[in-house]
Amino acid sequence: MPDKNARTLMITGASSGIGAATARAAAEKGWNVALLARRKDKLEELASEIGDSALAVECDVTDRDALNAAVAKTVDTFGSLDAVYANAGKGADSPGMENGDPEEWHDMIHLNILAVLYTAHATLPELKKTKGMFIVTGSKAGREHFKGSVYSATKWFVQGFAGNLAEEMREWGGRCTVITPGMVNTEFFDEAKPTKLQPEDIADAVVFAIEQRETSAVREIHLMPAD
Repeated sequence: MPDKNARTLMITGASSGIGAATARAAAEKGWNVALLARRKDKLEELASEIGDSALAVECDVTDRDALNAAVAKTVDTFGSLDAVYANAGKGADSPGMENGDPEEWHDMIHLNILAVLYTAHATLPELKKTKGMFIVTGSKAGREHFKGSVYSATKWFVQGFAGNLAEEMREWGGRCTVITPGMVNTEFFDEAKPTKLQPEDIADAVVFAIEQRETSAVREIHLMPAD
């Protein structure tokens, strides 16, 4: 049985990479973790690994009804929602503007931007009850200009949104953090990047943010590969 006295973190894009690493790291710190993603088999495998403190919820976060249902299931299972990590996102295979693929842009913008908004909208009522935290994955690409990159532009949106949300949440004691990593060794890339940031590096940053005292609001954590 899950411990309803423990704090609960909901993670989108939890089936692999940064999301899965964050689930493991948070669970090790005593958090309950609600794992949201579309790949049910991967979620169930991760939840089984973590144990009773994990809940696997198959969910397309671009679907508002599915997302609302996932939030309700999380609260019903664990009793409350104390932190949310909006981590789901994707890039584009066709780079640049002139040679880009508008269909790719459509899907990417829905996941990188609208799904973040949907996640915040669906979870803020519960976070308000706990004076909770909202964490979102930004990027180095949202802090600099990259030639013709629509992906970068979506992360610029995330960067601005996180700051704006932080100002809204502070009115009731909530906090918002944007995590802005450089290159991370995940499925985002076709080839392994063993010398770059690892998912566990980002997971540690998320845990650092959510474990802060109530007097500390970490607005941004910017990580770069050591090399």
